Amino acid sequence: MSLFRVMDIASTGMGAQSTRLNTTASNIANANSVSSNYEDTYKARHPVFAAELQKATDKFSQGSGVQVLGIVESQKPLQIEYSPGHPMADQNGYIYKPNVNVVEEMADMMSASKAYETNVQLADTTKRIFRRVLQLGQGQ
Repeated sequence: MSLFRVMDIASTGMGAQSTRLNTTASNIANANSVSSNYEDTYKARHPVFAAELQKATDKFSQGSGVQVLGIVESQKPLQIEYSPGHPMADQNGYIYKPNVNVVEEMADMMSASKAYETNVQLADTTKRIFRRVLQLGQGQ
């Protein structure tokens, strides 16, 4: 596998984990929001990833990067709470809260952060290998 390909894989991994971190941060930021109807309530979002299949199936390729296919909304049910005194309550006295589990989101954020860090370390190691190969070519 060429070192350029390693850098490409690491960069797609960093991009994917960055998207994951951003969606997780958005979920956490909106975890305590309240709405007066089901449709306007924030729904947790999650990125969908896929291996870059064309590159992965190429007979000369020995690795593949990751591609962000999109962001999907969670299908988990929203939290509906009876709170007739709340200013955002609907005509029946209900408020609607997002389907965000902050504990799960924090665990996901830590996992994405570690994966991003791993890709950074991979790119840094590859860069050091490039530098060493160039030094060998100079006779050092």
